[in-house]
Amino acid sequence: MQFDRLKRREFITLLGSTAAAWPLVARAQQAEMRRIGLLSFYADSDAEGLRYIARFLEALEQLGWAHGRNVQIDYRWGGANRDRFQRYATELVGLKPDVILGQSTPAVAALQRATRAIPIVFVNVSDPIGSGFIESLSRPGSNITGFSNFEPAMGGKWVGLLKEIAPYVTRIALMSNPATSPQASGYLPSIETAARSLGLPLIASPVHDTAEIERAIAALGRDPGGGLVMLSDGFTLTHRELIVRLADKYRVPAVYPFREFAKSGG
Repeated sequence: MQFDRLKRREFITLLGSTAAAWPLVARAQQAEMRRIGLLSFYADSDAEGLRYIARFLEALEQLGWAHGRNVQIDYRWGGANRDRFQRYATELVGLKPDVILGQSTPAVAALQRATRAIPIVFVNVSDPIGSGFIESLSRPGSNITGFSNFEPAMGGKWVGLLKEIAPYVTRIALMSNPATSPQASGYLPSIETAARSLGLPLIASPVHDTAEIERAIAALGRDPGGGLVMLSDGFTLTHRELIVRLADKYRVPAVYPFREFAKSGG
């Protein structure tokens, strides 16, 4: 009987300690499922954007993270719409992810306004220092870090390349949407230096919708000698097929920042 009482006390003690541990086990199981937010500048119907996501998922799997198994990924597609970026950034922050991937300068700017606590990793950002995302390349200094896709000196390279492929060019238009490419000004010093050395006047060509894109390219092609440099911009990337088609229609030689333009025939 004494033995039975001892066993019973041990069993009750063990049961109590196990029951007390249940919430810890549950929390540990929940902790295994991480959450990633992704704010993209592509539209959700863009084939290139979907390929980008496929490569992202493949890379995560190589690191041991599989969507639905140990990580939940929440996507938002900005489609180069500044208002949509801010709305989606707020939504993603509200989901309390462990980390957010921001693709493009407007996307990261919106995420920065939405949170200073959740870690943000950026890609396709041309000027992270000038945009105020990081303090320096060696020390980001906040909750944001990532990868820059262009050096500011690339602007001058684009001008030189355009003159090389179309020696007859006598003037160059610089096209972007100011609302979605605030980083474009970072290219201007190198562009102006290259254009000055080649004796080429520059034409500012801001565009905000498809009608303005067509008017700008048509005006550039009206007289011989016009060339086009497309600055890094999610808006023009979204409308790349229209831009490539119009450049061909009006016989305007162009240099583009992303390979998607070339894949569309540019």
